[in-house]
Amino acid sequence: MTLDQIVIRAAAKAPESIALKGPDGTLTYGQLDALANRVARALQELGVKRGDRVGLWTEKSVRAVAAMQGIARLGAAYVPMDPLNPAARTRLILDDCGIDVLVTSTTRASELHNAGVSRLRFLLLDDKGPELCWNRLSSFSSAPLPPHGAGDDDLAYILYTSGSTGAPKGVCISQRNALAFIEWCHELLGTTPEDRFSNHAPFFFDLSVLDLYAAFMGGASVTLIPEALAFAPEKLVELVLRERFTCWYSVPSALMLMMQEGGLLNHPDLPFRMVLFAGEPFPIRHLRPLREHLRRARFFNLYGPTETNVCTFHEVTELSPHRTEPVPIGRASCGNRVWLARPPPDSEEAREEGDGVGELMVEGPTVMMGYWGQPPHGARPYATGDRCRELPDGTFEYLGRRDNLLKVRGRRIEAGEIEAALLAHPDIREVGVVATGAGLEARLVAFVVSGAAKAPSLLKVKKHCAERLPRYMIVDEVRALPELPRTQNGKLDRRELRERAQRPSTR
Repeated sequence: MTLDQIVIRAAAKAPESIALKGPDGTLTYGQLDALANRVARALQELGVKRGDRVGLWTEKSVRAVAAMQGIARLGAAYVPMDPLNPAARTRLILDDCGIDVLVTSTTRASELHNAGVSRLRFLLLDDKGPELCWNRLSSFSSAPLPPHGAGDDDLAYILYTSGSTGAPKGVCISQRNALAFIEWCHELLGTTPEDRFSNHAPFFFDLSVLDLYAAFMGGASVTLIPEALAFAPEKLVELVLRERFTCWYSVPSALMLMMQEGGLLNHPDLPFRMVLFAGEPFPIRHLRPLREHLRRARFFNLYGPTETNVCTFHEVTELSPHRTEPVPIGRASCGNRVWLARPPPDSEEAREEGDGVGELMVEGPTVMMGYWGQPPHGARPYATGDRCRELPDGTFEYLGRRDNLLKVRGRRIEAGEIEAALLAHPDIREVGVVATGAGLEARLVAFVVSGAAKAPSLLKVKKHCAERLPRYMIVDEVRALPELPRTQNGKLDRRELRERAQRPSTR
């Protein structure tokens, strides 16, 4: 089975059932199926064929989901990008994986033209435009397409993540990878046509895969939450009550905001039967009242980097009032195997880490094909870079990172990518970026050594970042130093920078 066949089967079984709701309307499974076929034929006219990569640079909408399905029906792979990316970053991704056809808006197509991109062909989601636009789809047949021939090992989608070298890198997920995860989710959740899923995560974030395809596999409906509402707590709670979501999946930050500022816990009749969270630790002091309020719901902590999708899970049952440590990330999921790679017992690293601590390794069906443009990952294990401890019951506890990867509201950020962008500023000679806080309090702090008489202001640094980086990688604070702290071997002392970031700025 491939991703497009999930919707085709659901449409054949219950064409009148609601599949999708979004800011631009509602589609039944029959309508989504027919629209996806029209999109596929429009993309064929633009030259898309099996194995191609098609970009998707747009806000969440039912049209965007139909486009994703149309791409899949040609055996091609979709590449979703942050709709708020600056054109320069989008161009990097387009060039990196050889995208020739882009699904986007007229405004964004103009941005790329202004940025010097002229080789692209466009399917525009607007009703009017200078090229192939949405209102022309009615001229294409909605009949089923001939089989595309894509198999388990064909590329399904590419998700771009922050790269330590200063450029984003594309995580390649095959049909086999995606289906292993989706089928496991369907079984875990017991999805039925009566379920109503929320889609909180943006399409370029791997959490969205569960929202869409676990819902489609069970013939359920899914409601797209616009990016503008993703962290608007009162609006989110209103949406929960109106749509009566039975399955909720998001980063803990969103749930915490809904509790603290949206009054979520003021409502005794919340519809959730499943609450899933991932991307960052959920502080016990915030998770406990939600767990107690929703006694009939099942709670799952899902863990996994983009390269593996979800590879472990833990069901959260009762939480002791005296408990302070985070809930575990749990046991292996999706048919994967997980274990710890421990440092040699007599090494300095082992003495620092303590007993039972190591780097989490993953092997199995959800591990990516590899990074675009690099040699295939193959069947070898994936080293997550996450420090974990194995608990006596065989579950794993997340402790932190081994490298310079940062997390802000569940988004993975390589410090090196921000630092590379900042070093392009003419008044910055050296830079080190660290994160402070967690969840809603997470902040990015840049320590800079200026090559000018005065370090650039925060406003100028933010403007510089906004021209090169996605919005969640723009620094929150800039601190000037005469020199950066170094370790004995001359490397940047990030531990010292993190400690300094915790202290009030003297600037």
